[in-house]
Amino acid sequence: MAAISGSGSYWESVRATGLAVPSDRPLGDLTADLTRMLGDPDPEIREGVAVPTLVTWIQRGVYDDLLPGLGDGMAAGLRVGLAEPGTDAVFRRSWSSVVLAACVERDNGRPLVPGGKVLEWGDRLATWLLRERDLRGFVVGRGWARAVAHGADALAVLARSPHVSRPELTVVLDVVADRVLARTDVVFGLDEADRLAGTTMSVLRRNVLPLSVLEPWVARVAANATLPVEGADRTAVAVAGNAQSFLRSVHLQLALGHQQPEVRADLLLVVIDALRQSNRDL
Repeated sequence: MAAISGSGSYWESVRATGLAVPSDRPLGDLTADLTRMLGDPDPEIREGVAVPTLVTWIQRGVYDDLLPGLGDGMAAGLRVGLAEPGTDAVFRRSWSSVVLAACVERDNGRPLVPGGKVLEWGDRLATWLLRERDLRGFVVGRGWARAVAHGADALAVLARSPHVSRPELTVVLDVVADRVLARTDVVFGLDEADRLAGTTMSVLRRNVLPLSVLEPWVARVAANATLPVEGADRTAVAVAGNAQSFLRSVHLQLALGHQQPEVRADLLLVVIDALRQSNRDL
């Protein structure tokens, strides 16, 4: 579908109204234009107009009757250009996950989407996050990409869904570990480890996973968290560094965070031991 004529000035006028839904265009045309803008290389268009407009309209209930279709459209955006890391397509993928998270969050507050559809979105999010190889944070001249951080946030929202129970929460934890331990030569540079730890906390706060599940999960991450000796290849250093950063963030959030899970005391000891074992030289 073609973009709305004079799109820039048109959306500036919409923003000036406090993001009231325009009455001079069909909602479907407006949504198609905003969806296209999610992948715009200009951050003012993408982050200044498209994202806040879509999220605000979701929060205001504009899409309540259309939420399954809107979420499907955002899920489709997670596949755009996935096989071509390093291109501007990362913006469409990353910011589509932000809007999809808003769809799930809206359903978390009131039943609007069938449970099977929410789980389908969760599967699409997990698949994308594990396949994503464009780990850039801030792209000069383009603004924020932040695929891992946004994907982690989306999974954190999913973990709070009433449609998600113990089996799915276990999968979310496995996805987090897989993302942390993914073979890469990119070390987490912003708050990716913190955001993935935040996803973990969302899972833990559901208070349905016992220590018998959590302890081997921590051990799996810890087994890869010891920094290799000097001269190791870049991938080994990056994976160990990411695992170490993640464990430290989980420790911090368990120690200082709010709304602590019921397993906090025991799990904190497990994480401390994992950090001790992977930092023997300190």
